[in-house]
Amino acid sequence: MGDIRQSLLPRDVLSAAKELLYHLDIYICNLVQSGRQPPQVDSKTLELVEEFILHAPKDRNTPGRRMSALQELQLLEIMCSCFQEQSRDTVRQLMFSALFSLQGNQADESRMGLLGKLVSMAIAVGRIPILECAATWLQRTHRVYCVRLAQVLVDDYCSMVPGSVPTLQNIHSASPRFCCQFITAVTTLYDLTTEELTPPLELLQMIVSWIQDDPRLVLITFLNTPLSGSQPISSLDVTPLGGLMRWCVKAPLAYRRDKKPALTNGSTENEPETGPLFSALHLSVLQVFMLLPNILNEKGLFGRLALLQMESLATLTSDLSRLLDQADKHTHTSSTDTHALSQLTLDRLAQALQVAMANGALLCSREDLRAICSRLPHNNLLQLVLSGPVMYYNNIHTPPLAFSPHAAHSPIASHPTHPTHPTHPTHPTHPTHPAHTSHTPLATHPSSHPQYPGQAFMTGMPFPFRPSH
Repeated sequence: MGDIRQSLLPRDVLSAAKELLYHLDIYICNLVQSGRQPPQVDSKTLELVEEFILHAPKDRNTPGRRMSALQELQLLEIMCSCFQEQSRDTVRQLMFSALFSLQGNQADESRMGLLGKLVSMAIAVGRIPILECAATWLQRTHRVYCVRLAQVLVDDYCSMVPGSVPTLQNIHSASPRFCCQFITAVTTLYDLTTEELTPPLELLQMIVSWIQDDPRLVLITFLNTPLSGSQPISSLDVTPLGGLMRWCVKAPLAYRRDKKPALTNGSTENEPETGPLFSALHLSVLQVFMLLPNILNEKGLFGRLALLQMESLATLTSDLSRLLDQADKHTHTSSTDTHALSQLTLDRLAQALQVAMANGALLCSREDLRAICSRLPHNNLLQLVLSGPVMYYNNIHTPPLAFSPHAAHSPIASHPTHPTHPTHPTHPTHPTHPAHTSHTPLATHPSSHPQYPGQAFMTGMPFPFRPSH
């Protein structure tokens, strides 16, 4: 494409960009057909992209060219059509990479600006090939830029234009890969450390509905990615499970920062709907954990790959310790309410830890777990999880998630019993609808729930998921 620059210079800014996209498509098609492995766009072509599409000046003495708002909209429509009409995914992915892979130079800001507008338009007009390419971009790009893209989309569809959330919500069946990566990005962005970093209600409602409709949605990236070890530290997590768990556990205390009276379901007067939403999300996350044993076994990764990282868990417990200390100092709620919310937070942490360990999502020694939870105040359920053996479930038709997540005292397990039927850790349950299970604890003393005599800790069994090193 070395001779193309001279032909593009006399053209107006939109015509030059359109012409370059046409030649870029032909160039990448020929590159793929040549059989070169891996196919790679050369630096000269990337420079043309920066000059005529991203409008980065060729040198300091050359003034940058700029598009009007109308021209930029026309360029976005042309790009949507270009990706839609290209039938080969390999070509589309290479073209998207040539346009938007970050190069660590001045043009990156232009890349991010154009990318946000293109993905937002693709959502609005249903251009699935662009969303699939964006999913790959999110998987390969530094998390700092991933959360920037997520912020643009949240602003566009959850903040700026009232009533536009359904447009974003409806893409979950069309591009599950993009939705999975989007959830991972927004749970990384909104870590509940400040009021500004607390997810908007519309976003929370949408994500809860997505996961309730299809719990496997949060595993799409993991299921479609060859994995042999840890992801690069700079990338997004391979699943949003850690971020979703953080949301559910921190929500009862984090949503009190506006200093409004808190409700015992974990919400405030300003956000009465968030309590049930986080309860439903917590239940869904535990249900996803229950899907993992068969999936991990099929990939040969059971006991070898942790989907929850100890580093992020340590950060979560540190944040919880700080939030709990702050809750003790608040005077606008009664001590009874403060205690109930604190216990709800710790109960959810204990429930998530137990189910994650039992299903291979968390690989650690019991001693390591006790160490990172050492600063947390006493909680009966958490103490049981930290000291007892892992729970197994022996009734594959009754989910071990049958409890009320928003009840302040809904234990997963209490006194150990000997199960009445053999159990096997590699056979997950098939969760039923939460409406049928919201008031049954995971396992309690058999005398209190005789209809589930085998749902309790198995005694005399070693902790099976300790890492080999």
